Amino acid sequence: MENVLEVRKLRKKYDSFELQDISLDLPRGSIMGFVGQNGAGKTTAIKLILNLIRADAGEIKIFGEKHNALDRKLKEQIGVVFDECNFPEYLTAKDIILVMKNIYRSFQVERFDKLLDSLKLPKNKPIKEFSRGMKMKLSIAVALSHGAKLLILDEPTSGLDPIVRDEVLDLFLEFIQDEDCAILVSSHIISDLEKVADYITFIHEGKIIFSENKDRLLEEYGVLKCSHHDFEQIDKTKVLGYRENQFSVAALIRKKDVPKGFLVEQASIEEIMLFMTRGERAS
Repeated sequence: MENVLEVRKLRKKYDSFELQDISLDLPRGSIMGFVGQNGAGKTTAIKLILNLIRADAGEIKIFGEKHNALDRKLKEQIGVVFDECNFPEYLTAKDIILVMKNIYRSFQVERFDKLLDSLKLPKNKPIKEFSRGMKMKLSIAVALSHGAKLLILDEPTSGLDPIVRDEVLDLFLEFIQDEDCAILVSSHIISDLEKVADYITFIHEGKIIFSENKDRLLEEYGVLKCSHHDFEQIDKTKVLGYRENQFSVAALIRKKDVPKGFLVEQASIEEIMLFMTRGERAS
């Protein structure tokens, strides 16, 4: 099995929003960043993958099996973290051990205990006294302590300070050292994903704009900057999006299509996203 997660032509329609033909592949041993602005469809797609809501059409396979037919053993191999800690706030980390042991047959108490120590999380303090960063680290520690092979994370670094974000990203990189494991992580913080992701899937207004290997994206696209006069000389069919001001034009272009005599700068993932969705289209 090469892919831990496979999504094919997934659809879900609401009165004011529609998820349209979402497809992606998450290979084992990799991290996929799932990006898009608020309301683009990330959380809806994640809920569909987790079978929390029912799709109108499409197919989802996890570990090679249809997601709605997973047995308990396979379900225990999925670790899930949402952007809010959902444990009762009167519990302590020590209490959570007792709860999780009754939910997951494979819950690893020693692993959880080591994670609490390494993440500097108190074991006897009520969760209501935890900071947001501590709550997120606690949720991730639980997800990593029941033999998960797939982590599905919805905005796990949102609102965290840079030091805590780095700690969390290190946990993700450590997790996929086991090449049977994989992570699907949605985030608004593109710089985090550029550090750790192997693949980037960009969803915009319910549609997948691209789902590509991150390094390939960075190798393929560049930003060409020139005067208005020079821009008029360029073959507009090669321009994927452009933005202009009073003095110059910046255009997203494939590096192989850069005209002779023009220079191109490296495009970041965020720039690629912005030019593809908010840039002007050349006629």
